[in-house]
Amino acid sequence: MNNLPIMPLACREWGRLKIGEDGLTERDADRLHAAAARAARRLKLHEDAVFERRREGLKAGQTVGILSVPGRTVEILPKIDGEDGAVRKALIRMLAVALDLRIAAGELAALDTQRRDLLELLARLFADRLLAAVRRGLPRRYIAHEDDLPVLRGRLNLTRQVTHLAVRPDRLACRYDELSEDTPLNRVLKAAVTRLARLVRAPANVRSLAELAARFEAVSASAYPLREAVRLDRTNTAFHDLYRMACLFLDDEWQSTKSGAADGFALLFPMNELFEKFVGRCLKRALAPGAVHLQRRGRYALSDHRGGLFETRPDIVAETSEGPIVLDTKWKDLERGGENERKLGVAQDDIYQMLAYARAHDAARVILLYPWRKETAGKDDGMLRQWKVANSNCALDVATVDVGAPDSVIATLRNIVDSPGP
Repeated sequence: MNNLPIMPLACREWGRLKIGEDGLTERDADRLHAAAARAARRLKLHEDAVFERRREGLKAGQTVGILSVPGRTVEILPKIDGEDGAVRKALIRMLAVALDLRIAAGELAALDTQRRDLLELLARLFADRLLAAVRRGLPRRYIAHEDDLPVLRGRLNLTRQVTHLAVRPDRLACRYDELSEDTPLNRVLKAAVTRLARLVRAPANVRSLAELAARFEAVSASAYPLREAVRLDRTNTAFHDLYRMACLFLDDEWQSTKSGAADGFALLFPMNELFEKFVGRCLKRALAPGAVHLQRRGRYALSDHRGGLFETRPDIVAETSEGPIVLDTKWKDLERGGENERKLGVAQDDIYQMLAYARAHDAARVILLYPWRKETAGKDDGMLRQWKVANSNCALDVATVDVGAPDSVIATLRNIVDSPGP
């Protein structure tokens, strides 16, 4: 069964899955909705954030990724211009940047994004990279042992020797270190391999994960892999990204590696959070080191004799030659045409929020940053509109970036920040 390369049900953000289409039954919809609610709680979202149960089926929210229950898997893709294959590739690039995973252009080019879903694609990246690493040898560590042996190994445990073994001259109380592959890091990687082997269907993934399972045979299974005391250092640099990817595959609340059960799987990302992290890390690459602060704290909208009140936490603050620039990301559609043309459909609450940021951070400019879409933002991404904040020298800008072309985002952000003020 695992060898069948079947694509899951697919929809976009805010899209619908209807009962009767692609074999979706009422029971399927109920089980997917229950799993979605459980995943939403883990993500600290309201229960309908992933899927809302409607009479005709399910309606997706603003969360993307893979949700699976026995017999049914759904892939939710972001609302980005382009065919599904291109959108999957863009989403993987966004995840790589946001989660600080180094994925080479050659690795992406080798992926069959048109015929494989997000889980199969990420599993392929993980399995190929892990195989290349373990073929050079699993990371090992010295593990301390104490044992009673017929010959001395390591150091003699004198206290035990003269007490417990005083009447056993044929045994020596030994303390020694043994180089072992059974390390916390390897137990996490093995758990991820075991988990994925129960989920993937693509033949290439099935084969790669079977080979990996054999290479991790000497590593013990972990009942709670995400609680393992993993130490990432210079001795296992090649496995740092692999460890982060393994944690992605293991981080869902109804997984039970101890029992071997796999009654559900979720690999989900709220798009507003993913967009914020992606833009923040891209801007760090675009500007000088240390010039960009994410979720900056310590500035307040109000104060009294005891100090600040109502702390402000903008998504991004960039220090520039013209002064601080505050950016706040909004994973929303702008609105163009008619009565919306002047204000672009920008929410009034968002304007009030930016004015508070401008005051608290003494900003030269504040920027509302939206995803670019051709029908709402025009021909090109970048600066779209600039307004002057009344009774001040500060400007409020509206700009967009095209996450469907992630390689261009760094240059676009640099141009937005370098745009002249009012």
